[in-house]
Amino acid sequence: MSVRAPMLPSGALLWLLSGFVVLLLPQWDRLPPWLIMACLLLAGWRWLVQQGRVRLPGRWLRLLVMGALIAAYVATVSGHFSVDTAASFFVLAVGLKWLETRDSRDFFVLFFILIYLAAVNFLFKQGIGWTLVTLAGVFILLVALNMLHTPGATRSPVTGLWRLGGMMLKTLPVVLALFIFFPRMAPLWSVPLVSGEARSGLSDSMTPGDISSLAQSSERVFRVTFGSDMPAHRDRYWRGLILDRFDGHTWSQWQEAPRTRLGRVDLDAGIGNLAANQYDVLMEASGQRWVYALDHSRAVSGNITEVPGELFRLARPADTSIRYRMAQEPATDDSRALSLSERRRYLQLPEQGNERSRQLARELAESADSDLAFANSILSRFREQPYFYTLRPPTMPDDPVDTLLFDAKRGFCAHYASATTFLLRTAGVPARVVAGYQGGSAGAGDAYLIVRQYDAHAWVEAWIEGRGWVRLDPTAAISPDRIESGLRDAMAEEGSFLEDDWASPQRYGDIAAVQWLSLQMDRVNYNWQRWVVGYQGQSQLDLMSRLPGNIGLKELGYITAVLVGLALLVAGVVAALRHGGGREADPVAVLVGRWVRSLKQQGVPVPPGSTPAQLASLTAHQAPGAGRLARAFARDLNNHYYGADSRRDRSGARKTLIAYRVMRRRLSAIRREIRRSTRNRHAGRPSPSSPQRLS
Repeated sequence: MSVRAPMLPSGALLWLLSGFVVLLLPQWDRLPPWLIMACLLLAGWRWLVQQGRVRLPGRWLRLLVMGALIAAYVATVSGHFSVDTAASFFVLAVGLKWLETRDSRDFFVLFFILIYLAAVNFLFKQGIGWTLVTLAGVFILLVALNMLHTPGATRSPVTGLWRLGGMMLKTLPVVLALFIFFPRMAPLWSVPLVSGEARSGLSDSMTPGDISSLAQSSERVFRVTFGSDMPAHRDRYWRGLILDRFDGHTWSQWQEAPRTRLGRVDLDAGIGNLAANQYDVLMEASGQRWVYALDHSRAVSGNITEVPGELFRLARPADTSIRYRMAQEPATDDSRALSLSERRRYLQLPEQGNERSRQLARELAESADSDLAFANSILSRFREQPYFYTLRPPTMPDDPVDTLLFDAKRGFCAHYASATTFLLRTAGVPARVVAGYQGGSAGAGDAYLIVRQYDAHAWVEAWIEGRGWVRLDPTAAISPDRIESGLRDAMAEEGSFLEDDWASPQRYGDIAAVQWLSLQMDRVNYNWQRWVVGYQGQSQLDLMSRLPGNIGLKELGYITAVLVGLALLVAGVVAALRHGGGREADPVAVLVGRWVRSLKQQGVPVPPGSTPAQLASLTAHQAPGAGRLARAFARDLNNHYYGADSRRDRSGARKTLIAYRVMRRRLSAIRREIRRSTRNRHAGRPSPSSPQRLS
């Protein structure tokens, strides 16, 4: 059995539906496509009901639709529950709510649910672009609420938009002041926003070919601001992972990462002037615990910790943008000796496979007088023989090291790093693969560095007695352009740079206008992330310390209380003045008030409670030339409040708006005629008796 829905104001419902669609946009890449389509169909169903083309479903049909959609949701989730999946279920619940929207009470409930949906958006999208989209959705919802609260025909959508815009501009100073001064305290608890969500980026294992697929992505990984000049391109090795276990095809970590416990999200790196040897990193959400740092760095901020291997880790996976600070120290030789367990770890190899490579390693080792000389002989082989660096490497399913070194001689950085480590270990030189990023491009004005996925890189570190871990990069021997200037220049001849990503601005590096626009947009977003989204406790205290008075958390609390009190006081005074001045919410009543004030300003006594007809008579006596206009205006007023027009619903809004504009123009003509008659009377001239016409 279907149910006919009582009619809500069509304009208000349309704006509410539009707000819902806009709020879905920031989640388009997170939600399953079927869920977005289901929500749009449910909202469209409600609009068709409003148009009288269909009816709302009855109880049993609603239960059937709800059961089918929940079953599809459970099948999609597959037993994996997190804040991300909970947010998806909330979106589904909002979509189903449209089938229960019958009267104004349901409208208000759905309005507040959609406001909460806007807040949920900020869990996943905090960039300035998506923030503006979400705020636009909230503004549309407020327009819908305004139209529901003012169903009178004299209110138009345009009038509502202007009114809301004015209200927002009035409250903007208070919002900004509270944002700056309200004490920023870290949350007492938090849970991961996403768990197990697929993300592009480095993983904790590497099969040659994985990094070459990353090289086809221009997605941003992190941005860096330096306390002094940027290091040269060849020195930008961003270490992230050590891969030291080899099964013949894949490199992985010797020890699996420990499971992380739920805890507080610490996004704050601490803000202040960067020392000359320091650099500040803003890393995008990766879903992983590792972060990236240059060689010989130490942690300055407290939200990361150092682990063995000169690596750094977060307390829990980065499910949102993270900011941290590092300091680079002078390099020192490591004279310690590897322990027996470490030596065994960095010499591990499969017992069989790649026999030709093993033989090559033995031959090179016999002719070298030291481990360092042996390592250099490997690099010399890559440099002197026809090995090629390519984003289109051939498949190497069997004995991949042999295939690369003796047959294909074409590969990407991961191929050559894997082969070099294999040769070193075969000859008894402890070695490991390091995965991270190399290079980066300057942001707008060379103010910071942008590292993207196509900067992903793998290289080798070999243990040399007396010197410690020494970096060996076979890519630098085969394709120096990749290390000196970046992947674009290295792949210029092959033409494979971002060949599958036609929409990326980075693909069109030779078009200056595209690059300039891309960098300007990135700079706006970077500053938004640093100074608005990242405005946390330490950054707030740092800003306050620059002001007189050594402001702390206690003083911030006092300032916030004073600001709130002043805002409430000003709002109360303005409301009292408006009420005392007789300002009404009804714009037609405002016109009547102006008419009365015009008469009183000319010395005409207006008795309290005068009807429109009595006001017209007083006007005709004071200004005979305005008599006909005054009587017409009085008829319009009576028709508006007591005639057929007073019972029109929102479908007659346009006609009533036109009538309101005619009344407003007539009143302006009446007031001008009253002032003209008064001036003529004072000057001794007769007042014109011919009536004014207004079409």
